[in-house]
Amino acid sequence: MNPAKNLLQKAVEILHSGNSGVICLPENPSQDTLAAGLSLYLGLTKLGKNVTIACSSPTQSELIGSDKIQSMIATSGNNLVISFPYNDGSIDKIDYYIQGNSFNIVVIPSSEGLRLEPKQVQYSHSGGAIEFIITIDADSLKRFGALYEDNQELFQKNKIINIDRHLTNMFFGGANLVYRTASSTSEIIFEFLNAIKCPLDKDIATNLYAGIVAATKNFSSYSANAQTFELAAQLLKLGAKKRLTGKQQAGLDPNGFISQQGPEFEKQVKPIEEVEQEVQAEKATSSDVLKPKIFKPGTGESA
Repeated sequence: MNPAKNLLQKAVEILHSGNSGVICLPENPSQDTLAAGLSLYLGLTKLGKNVTIACSSPTQSELIGSDKIQSMIATSGNNLVISFPYNDGSIDKIDYYIQGNSFNIVVIPSSEGLRLEPKQVQYSHSGGAIEFIITIDADSLKRFGALYEDNQELFQKNKIINIDRHLTNMFFGGANLVYRTASSTSEIIFEFLNAIKCPLDKDIATNLYAGIVAATKNFSSYSANAQTFELAAQLLKLGAKKRLTGKQQAGLDPNGFISQQGPEFEKQVKPIEEVEQEVQAEKATSSDVLKPKIFKPGTGESA
């Protein structure tokens, strides 16, 4: 029997054995890592799983769902978690008061503390049970930084699905989807989503396509093979949007994707009749160049 198929089946069993879990990204994740993790998050949420996604280091990305990445492990329980930047000694005390129907929490900074801006405050829920952990693109648990260091007991008692393509992976999971020949982690996630029968929408397809493009350096790396191109074609058929860089950025929508509307796009699209006329003109010019020249004696002019 195919060992890879057995590993995939084991991962599916672990996922279906629970309803609540967390997707862990390593510190300083690559674009492919983010794309893979966020695609899986969107897919599991679509299937009704109570799942969160976390990374201990700050992330910057325009990938769909990137605003859902938390800095700590938590699931959607009934506890409201209020998070904001903190430096040792920057807070003097925390107080509260009730005004009408509102419960107000007051954070009082120390004399040297900085003013806390509302936009720096993040809200999440915790208290829910964690029944599985999915790790993305890490060869060891230490790569998760504070996510692992602060929750070692949680990692020890829960079933782990380890998804990675590093040659140095330590196979620390209950199921290890470690495909060392894969050209991107996003490709592994595509296979996993199909195995759990998750229908892929255009958002998931867009993220996966972006991950593959980033990992393969726009399909130019040696790891890109026929399967890579076949998968990219499938994602485009599902509605994946392409991201452009450099001079191609003109005419993009606010999310960095090719805009299908607006004056910039309209300028680039010519009516088919105009294109046909240009082609005919080019053919005529080419035929004139190739036509033999006949010179009239004594005039120096061609006939």
